[in-house]
Amino acid sequence: MARIRVLVIAEAANPEWVSVPLVGWSLAQALRARFDVHLVTQIRNAAAIRAVGLEEGLDFTAIDSERVARPLYRVSTFLRGGSGGGFTIGVVFQVPAYYYFEHLVWKKFRTRIQDGEFDVVHRVTPLTPTFPSVLAKKCARADVPFVWGPINGGVPWPREFDAVRRKEREWLTYVRGAYKLLPAYRATRTYAAAILTGSRDTLAQMPAIHHSKCIYLPENGIWPERFSEQAEAPAGMPLRVAFVGRLVPLKGVDMLLEAAAPLVKEG
Repeated sequence: MARIRVLVIAEAANPEWVSVPLVGWSLAQALRARFDVHLVTQIRNAAAIRAVGLEEGLDFTAIDSERVARPLYRVSTFLRGGSGGGFTIGVVFQVPAYYYFEHLVWKKFRTRIQDGEFDVVHRVTPLTPTFPSVLAKKCARADVPFVWGPINGGVPWPREFDAVRRKEREWLTYVRGAYKLLPAYRATRTYAAAILTGSRDTLAQMPAIHHSKCIYLPENGIWPERFSEQAEAPAGMPLRVAFVGRLVPLKGVDMLLEAAAPLVKEG
């Protein structure tokens, strides 16, 4: 049998970066190992993808949406006071840039999708469920299944940590539900053939009418080929612990230190 032909949409996919871009790249590569994949990503990732041996035009396509993405990024960075907090503010400004990105994707791939060159269109990133896709309905009309996910995010802030939320400048989380008013919000969920949800919280955010097409698929993990070092012997005492992440209130490092303090004193 011929291998399934998949058009992978991953606006963020970069083998040299971390967080969402690395997730997008890793998922695209995992799909490439099993299917015939053509990756569509944003132009900022092109150099890194070429550096690992993929050929532009053959293996992937880079979409130049910088005329909209760049100025919006600058404004959001200013409003966030840098890149350390205010994540939700950054997301809000990414939404119009992403609509423009998908507009360019459809403009470039419309004929190929409608002609049946791909068996599946799979949008991998953005990971957040707050970004609708204008491609879902268009693919359905072309009789090509549109797969969405794994999507993740939206875990609610505990009420006891409201002060931390304000330190993170996450004021827009109080009105996060407004994303349901965005264009194509309903169409994305209606016309997707399958929705991969990366957490139970994300699944709970999905309207019940669409749960039958949802597949629970936690996407967090490590790529063994990238992190292959093995411990040479069982861990000894005292245990040595390393924290990897941003030193911001959201990560709760203060709670880790408080919890560890009595254990450290006891050796």
